[in-house]
Amino acid sequence: MSITRERLSSAVKDAMRAGEKFRLGVLRLAMAEIKRREVDDRVAPDDATVITLLTRMVKQRRESIAQFTAGNRPELAAREQEEIEILQEFMPKALSNDEINALIEAALAETNATSIRQMGAVMAVLKDKIAGAADLSAVSALVKARLG
Repeated sequence: MSITRERLSSAVKDAMRAGEKFRLGVLRLAMAEIKRREVDDRVAPDDATVITLLTRMVKQRRESIAQFTAGNRPELAAREQEEIEILQEFMPKALSNDEINALIEAALAETNATSIRQMGAVMAVLKDKIAGAADLSAVSALVKARLG
């Protein structure tokens, strides 16, 4: 069992004991997503897979916030933001802009990329290093700006 999954499971129990219904609901959703993946793949997900699932859940909530904000529903946007904060407790610490730029420079040097056509190779190198610690679409935009 992955360390992140164990932390989530422990947090579910703590939330149940403390009577934190909202937090418990969010954590149970995350555990259900992990369990679904485990059943689909017929193998226990490792930490990288769990982080990927949590990242996807955070991304979905960010998209919901944009929709709720556009629809003038700030109370629902705030609720989604609370869910993001709970999920992010189990994800790696976010990288700073300097750290992201350093990783991009290292990936560019490693792949000898000089044009936008080589962006896929650069992103392939970055994907594993940045997983869960930065928004890949934002990193992609930075790489594109460097190569373009």
